[in-house]
Amino acid sequence: MNKKELKALRRPFVKELFRKNKFNLVMTVLAAFLGAVSNLVISWTIKGISDLISGDTDIGFRTMLLVAGVGFALLLIAWMLDKVFLSRFRAQAMQQYRKYAFDRLLEKGIQAFSGENSARYLSALSNDANTIEQDYIKLLQNAIQVGITFVGALGLMLWYSPLLTLIAIGFSLVPVIVSIVLGNKTAVAEKNVSDKKESYTAMLKDVLSGFAVIKSFKAEKSISGIHDGSNNSVAEAAKTREQVKLHVSYASGLAGGVLQFGVFFVAAALALSGRGGITAGTAIVFVQLLNYVLEPIRVFPMYYAGKKSAYGLIDKLAQALHQNIPDEGEHIAPQLEGGIQVKDLAFAYEEAKPVLNGMDMDIRAGGCYALVGGSGSGKSTLLNLLMASSRKYQGEILYDGKELKTISPSSLYDLVSIIQQNVFVFNSTIRNNITMFSDFPEEEIERAVRLSGLSKLIDEKGADYLCGENGSGLSGGERQRISIARALLRKTPVLFVDEATASLDNETSFGVLDAILKLDGFTRVIVTHDLDENILRRATCLFALKNGSVTERGTFDELMAQKGYFYSLYTVSQGA
Repeated sequence: MNKKELKALRRPFVKELFRKNKFNLVMTVLAAFLGAVSNLVISWTIKGISDLISGDTDIGFRTMLLVAGVGFALLLIAWMLDKVFLSRFRAQAMQQYRKYAFDRLLEKGIQAFSGENSARYLSALSNDANTIEQDYIKLLQNAIQVGITFVGALGLMLWYSPLLTLIAIGFSLVPVIVSIVLGNKTAVAEKNVSDKKESYTAMLKDVLSGFAVIKSFKAEKSISGIHDGSNNSVAEAAKTREQVKLHVSYASGLAGGVLQFGVFFVAAALALSGRGGITAGTAIVFVQLLNYVLEPIRVFPMYYAGKKSAYGLIDKLAQALHQNIPDEGEHIAPQLEGGIQVKDLAFAYEEAKPVLNGMDMDIRAGGCYALVGGSGSGKSTLLNLLMASSRKYQGEILYDGKELKTISPSSLYDLVSIIQQNVFVFNSTIRNNITMFSDFPEEEIERAVRLSGLSKLIDEKGADYLCGENGSGLSGGERQRISIARALLRKTPVLFVDEATASLDNETSFGVLDAILKLDGFTRVIVTHDLDENILRRATCLFALKNGSVTERGTFDELMAQKGYFYSLYTVSQGA
């Protein structure tokens, strides 16, 4: 992606920092202006008093005190404005930035998001956003303030002595060169920290998700080593970043020292020689004003480096969010009249490693179908493809004769729903988790609760019971029943169930599957590891999958009579 395209992607994100936030920014600029005027007034007063002592001015002492009082009053007003608007500008900027980024994230389709590392977005909306606030927004406000003071100080210096001002400008070239050279290095170092933190966040997600597995296999020592490696990488990247920032700070300080000492030395020489109209007060005030000239030399390199770093992080997020598959295709009605046909379907996650190979399947509307087979036979992959997780398949997937690749994904999700093994439950009420924070008629909610088997739970705990983080206050069966209730409320005609009972005990598993089988009027496709005869007999048709193909199909009795692959699977499961 070239610079022009990258800038176009970045632009709306940067705009969000300032959208509906310009008044707050203007007020902070006004505060900076008043503060700058205050500092310059006080500097003028210092020169006046110095010249009064040496007999080089006719301005009275009382007048100078009055002017100094005005300067301090302006400083107080600037302080009050900053107190109100400085933090407000920063908070609103980041609130709008995070909201815009999150809303863009929600626009991504399942196909695009399923192939990405979610840790990238966790890092972008937490660590990276904090860096943008500290290294760009905060420094932007500071840069505005010192910039205004710089302009005023430079104006006074030109008024007092154009010659000495030109000399100061000549000395200023050194810190300017320093800022340009070191700014790019800071941006590179900041991006490296972001990348390492993203990897660390991904590692933490994996560890916390697999905590039970780690403990049961006593793999704590190995996992600790993995953590330490990732943690050390973050620390090393952060150390390098701080070293670069330190170089910027000290180099800017050194260059500023050269500027200050050089100008003061020349001013003293001119004052002593009586040339150039330089008085003792002028020499002293130039030192005072040079502090305001030096401050941008210290701040601007940091701001320049911080801005480049922030833009690098924004670019990283903008490019990730840009990698989306548009919601294109034909909009279909949310009803299945004929059924779903799978014809000669082939799919591979990696080239030359097929997961599905020549699969054929006919699913009639209103029926209940069970997919069985060993691990790796392609059951879950098939359901994901039926949910339009990818279009990179060969063969055909037809919904009422329409090829899935030609159907709009958002339109498809009005037709189908899926219940998976890992049900996400928000830390909110049971009611909100059932309705997914949408409004439904009370009678429809009660029907979904009744059909999904949640009546007992709500009678015991109430609909306003808080489920805890990721449903920690509920059992596995209760979480699965909530997912069934969600699907019932959506009223999608097609319901896919992917190993929804894999982690449940036999009794709970039977209860969940029984609730699904009782949902008349729905087309149900169930992937199950539980080869329970009482469940399988109720299916319209069983599909036995092996090596990515359907090897057998038929009712329970028909497949048992064949004494083939399904017969072997069932017999082994009963023996276990």
